[in-house]
Amino acid sequence: MSRTGLILCLGTTPAAQRVMIFRRLTLDAVNRAVTTLDGAAGKSVNVAKVLRVLGERPLAAGFLGGDRGDYLREVLDRRGIETDFVRVEARTRQCVTVIDESSSTVTELVEESRPVAPEAFAELLARVERRLPACRAVVMSGTITPGGPVDLYRRVAEWARSRGLLAVVDAQGVPLIESLPAGPDLVKPNRTELAATVGRELPDEASVVEAIRELAARGARRVVVTAGAAATLAFDGSRCWRIVPPTAKAVNPIGSGDAFTAGVTARLLAGDDLGEACRWGVAAGTANALTAMAGEVELDEVKRLAAEATVEEVS
Repeated sequence: MSRTGLILCLGTTPAAQRVMIFRRLTLDAVNRAVTTLDGAAGKSVNVAKVLRVLGERPLAAGFLGGDRGDYLREVLDRRGIETDFVRVEARTRQCVTVIDESSSTVTELVEESRPVAPEAFAELLARVERRLPACRAVVMSGTITPGGPVDLYRRVAEWARSRGLLAVVDAQGVPLIESLPAGPDLVKPNRTELAATVGRELPDEASVVEAIRELAARGARRVVVTAGAAATLAFDGSRCWRIVPPTAKAVNPIGSGDAFTAGVTARLLAGDDLGEACRWGVAAGTANALTAMAGEVELDEVKRLAAEATVEEVS
């Protein structure tokens, strides 16, 4: 599935990731991990890692700072992922995933990102603009660092669309809403994020479809809403699909939405319609859930799971 041209993976909040696995976790007590894994993560970094496995050429861009930033860059270099990060004073955050094997629970401890200077955003935008001629798609993922420009994704989506590049936004709330007038080719919130974006509860599939159509009416060319192990709903402006992922016992679902984004982006670039692209999205997302570290899927597993996913067009 090797392609020419870069896929720019933009995100301002990467993270050094630690996964700690316990036979049994007891609160308010000393717990000893049986396995500890360290790696690079954050939504855009997870997307880049999965795209690399799928045979694409990802370019990870955003902010890195301190020793954790150095470590994250080294991890991506070892994985053969090109990078173009702006160096900032704020130390790159660390997130910790705690897996309790006795209860099959996964707890994510998230360190919030710190603000960066306005000139760092100006530099990041300048680097993105310079890189776009070599790209075939831009994937914008996650929250904006505190105090950052909420229209960041809109500006980048406008540049991408003006150059005929695929523009994908995986965000929620104000950054997602702000991006819609740019007409992004795909927006991909999960159900919780979609509810937060439209400002109301979405108790059933009909309410989700209504919210999807609302985003489409505001400018999104395609809308995909994931729901963990439940069915994904996808709308391309005229046709709607329900995609049911294969059954699997999750090890760690953190990052599965990012893996989905990578899978669907790769297949849209390959020429699939949205329903078929989402088949590969749910396969990548499910494959991610079978691994302990986010974004470290295996290609053979993605292919196997794609054959097991169900795609049906719905009215």
